[in-house]
Amino acid sequence: MKLPAFLDNKDFYKKLFTIAIPIMLQNLVNAFVNMIDTVMIGRLGTVEIAAVGLGNNIFFFYMIILFGICSGGSIFTAQFWGKHDIPGIQKNVGLLMAISLCVGVLFTLAAALIPYRLIGIYSRDPEVIKAGGLYLKFLAPSFLPFAISQVFVLSLRSIEKVQVPMITTAIALSVNVVLNYFLIFGIGPFPMMGVAGAAIATVIARFVETGALVAVSYRRKYAIAGSLRELTGFNSFYLRRFFSVALPVIINEIIWSAGIITQNIIFARTGTEAIAAFNITGTISQLTWTLFIGLGNGVSVLIGKKIGEGDHAAARDYASRIIRFAPLVAVGAVCVLIPISALIPFIFNVNEGVVAAASLMFIILAISYPFRAFNMAMVIGICRAGGDTVFCAIYDVAFMWAVALPAAAIASFVFHAPVWLIYLLVLSEEPFKFSAGLWRYRSGKWLHNVTEGLS
Repeated sequence: MKLPAFLDNKDFYKKLFTIAIPIMLQNLVNAFVNMIDTVMIGRLGTVEIAAVGLGNNIFFFYMIILFGICSGGSIFTAQFWGKHDIPGIQKNVGLLMAISLCVGVLFTLAAALIPYRLIGIYSRDPEVIKAGGLYLKFLAPSFLPFAISQVFVLSLRSIEKVQVPMITTAIALSVNVVLNYFLIFGIGPFPMMGVAGAAIATVIARFVETGALVAVSYRRKYAIAGSLRELTGFNSFYLRRFFSVALPVIINEIIWSAGIITQNIIFARTGTEAIAAFNITGTISQLTWTLFIGLGNGVSVLIGKKIGEGDHAAARDYASRIIRFAPLVAVGAVCVLIPISALIPFIFNVNEGVVAAASLMFIILAISYPFRAFNMAMVIGICRAGGDTVFCAIYDVAFMWAVALPAAAIASFVFHAPVWLIYLLVLSEEPFKFSAGLWRYRSGKWLHNVTEGLS
């Protein structure tokens, strides 16, 4: 049987999976550990699982801001890599590090000084606020090392050194799981610390990951490992070009993550059971969603590199293939997601109402997957790699804020709709984004060489 035209380029898929599979495995390990964390905390009860979920949402907001900074900067790194411009890569990494650490300091101070007030944004349940604030306070020291590790992880991906982040993340998260077991439940000589133990385990794991990434990068003399002088080699012209491209990505991620926070607020204020079901659905779905994150990041490196080389025809060909391939993979992911969702009552110590709500939410999530896979490919794999960051920012958040969030909020707060219907409305943005993304792809206006004139 003859393969469809978009599957006939073996060289493309070989290159794609050489980059994407380590990224998938890294994200899969991360998602699996997050699931284990949630399961461990879930054994303590519904309040604890809701509290840690909300505490992690603060960290998620921080992570998304860092991802916006590093993702915007990775556009330059990948294109510099295609041009074999090592000084360009190093000054870009240095700029990313400076910005990320500034953001890290702000979040560290907020998490350490006003943790209960931050959790109170989400929930009115005093028990949830107490447990969530304690978790966030102990989590605060992890913010700065995470800023450094994010710069190294995304920069290493952009220069096709994807195995190092995969291995260091696996080691760090293994440390996290083991320490969680001992510190949450008080095994052996360790005291039973509950949610505070989970936070301490995460802090130690973050320091392990960051130390390993920096040590390996400099020991092997990767392109991103510059001296202080090389890392600070950016000038005012470079700063202007950087922010003209990266700032829309940063704003995009801030507005998008604010939307995710709003989703959590809607579910948290719908009820503790509602936010618990939402957190369970999100935790397990990460196991399959890692496929699309890997594909998006992998093709982003390939497209950015081809643009840097000046081979725009190949970049357009890669874009054509990924927008067809990603939704196809989504169908396969659904076949994995649904059976996993059937294990909810055996994994989590929650009541029947939470289990029933989460089961319906998984069905809705499965229906949205092909649309979400296409949209992920467009946002990360095509538009950002091509420097089309202004359109990408509008495309990624407009339907979330104009359609999905208002509809979900009204359904919850005015009509007191069931949780599954609120979740359906939260995901209603995906078909709209699909239509806008397909139009932009066909226009061909997404491709820009952002490093031209910077060498």
